[in-house]
Amino acid sequence: MIEIRELTKRYGGTVAVDGLSFEVRPGAVTGFLGPNGAGKSTTMRVLLGLDAATSGEALVNGRRYVELRRPMREVGALLDAGAVHGGRTAFDHLRWLARSNGIGTRRVAEVLERVGLAGVARKRAGGFSLGMRQRLGIAAALLGDPGVLLFDEPVNGLDPDGVRWIRGLMRGFAAEGRTVLVSSHLMSEMELTADRLVVIGRGRLIADTSVRELADRFGRGVVVRSPRPAELTGVLAAAGGSVEAAADGALTVTGLDVADIGEHAAARGIPLYEVRPRGASLEEAYMRLTGDGAEFGAVAP
Repeated sequence: MIEIRELTKRYGGTVAVDGLSFEVRPGAVTGFLGPNGAGKSTTMRVLLGLDAATSGEALVNGRRYVELRRPMREVGALLDAGAVHGGRTAFDHLRWLARSNGIGTRRVAEVLERVGLAGVARKRAGGFSLGMRQRLGIAAALLGDPGVLLFDEPVNGLDPDGVRWIRGLMRGFAAEGRTVLVSSHLMSEMELTADRLVVIGRGRLIADTSVRELADRFGRGVVVRSPRPAELTGVLAAAGGSVEAAADGALTVTGLDVADIGEHAAARGIPLYEVRPRGASLEEAYMRLTGDGAEFGAVAP
C-alpha cells in the first residue's frame, strides 16, 4: 500500500507538491495523472527516497523507503528507462541490482525471460532501442517480486504488441493483490488499464476516483437511435430537449433523461433501438477537470 500524507516539496521558492494526500490500495491499477509540472514525478521521487520531503510523509507499507532493509523486495519502480550504464550487458545490469538486495542470479534470468529480453541478455544496454530499455527497466522493477509497483510512462517506446503486453502485466499484478501506481499522459491507455485515478494539478489533489465515475461526471446527454429520427427529434424538442443528429443517424439528447425520452417516444408510438447515457471519454473528462491545473500550455496559432 502507498500512503501520501500532507506531502509538500519545495525547490527554493517553487512549490512542486503542495499538501498532497492520497492512498493507493492493493488489488487495482491506479493511474496517476496531471499536466506537465503537476508534481507527479516529484511525488514518486519522494516516495522512493530520491528526494526529501519538505514536510509530510510518503510511505510504502507504512514505512519510508529509506527504512526498508531490502527495498526491492517490497517496491519496484521504473522512473527513467535511460538510467542504465550503457557499457553493461542487460544481465550484468540486473545482476548488480540484484546483489544489492540479496537476490540471486536465477531471478535475473527469470525476469529477463518474462520481459522478452532473454535473447539479448549478453548484449550491452547502450545499443538497446528505447523499447528495449523500457523492458529492461521493467525487469529491474520486478527483480524482488515486490508487492508494490510504480511505473512512470511505462509504454514509452513500446510497439503495439509491447503496449498490450505491459497493460496485461499491470492488470495481472493488480489481480494478484499487488499495489500498482502508473503515471501516464496517454488517456486512451489509462482508460484501458486503470481502475482508479488520482489526478493532481499544481501539486494539489484534484480528484481521487474511479475511471467510470470520472467519465460519468462529465457525461453529455443521451444517445438515441430510432427508425424515425426526424419525428423523434420534433417530439423531444417540444418536450424541452435539445437534439443533435450525428452522421450515423444517432441522436444526442440533452435536457431529458432516459426515462423522459422513453415515455415521450412511447406516447407517440415511436420505436427506439437504443437509449443510453453518453459518458465522456477519459480524455474529455481529464481535459475538463485539469483545465486550470496546467502550469505550461501552448497557444494555438
